[in-house]
Amino acid sequence: MSDNQENVESLSRIQILVFMGITAVIFLLIAQIWHRAGSIALIPIQFNLSAIITGALLATGILLASVVLSKCWTPYRISAEKYMNLIISPLLLPDLIWVGLLPGLSEELLFRGVMIPAFGYGYGAIVISSILFGVLHLSDAQNWHYVLWATIIGSILGYSAYATDNLLVPITAHILINFSSSLLWKLNHNRKLQ
Repeated sequence: MSDNQENVESLSRIQILVFMGITAVIFLLIAQIWHRAGSIALIPIQFNLSAIITGALLATGILLASVVLSKCWTPYRISAEKYMNLIISPLLLPDLIWVGLLPGLSEELLFRGVMIPAFGYGYGAIVISSILFGVLHLSDAQNWHYVLWATIIGSILGYSAYATDNLLVPITAHILINFSSSLLWKLNHNRKLQ
């Protein structure tokens, strides 16, 4: 085990699931309070096949970019591996559904659905919400590579919500990114352990 991994205490499966659930509820509450108190018009969720396909294509592009980045930028690969090891390693395969759904729904509602309209519904609002989204993924000071990547992903997801005026696009992408990347990492990690 590397020095970096020893600095972060391992969490149990139950701790991670409870933390994800509590975080999702807190984000949903913040989004609802901010929406109601600020009289903010949320980016709408319009259920249609086009939005789901767009979100799936966006997720595929982001996942492929992450794979390429992992091969080209060693500090990012180490940072992402550390983050995934901390969060995904203790989980069982069925738990990965929650890894996709809980953050995918709650983070998109808060960071894209409420923040972008609250900060002015423009490019500046996308930048602010993306930076805050990136900071959310900071697990320690040495993890800035992953934070930078999360900020870029936040920008892409934010722009997709802004360009389509449909929160279902980034929700779909976020759920698929989280679930797919977790599943691929978990399967690869389990294969290495055998």
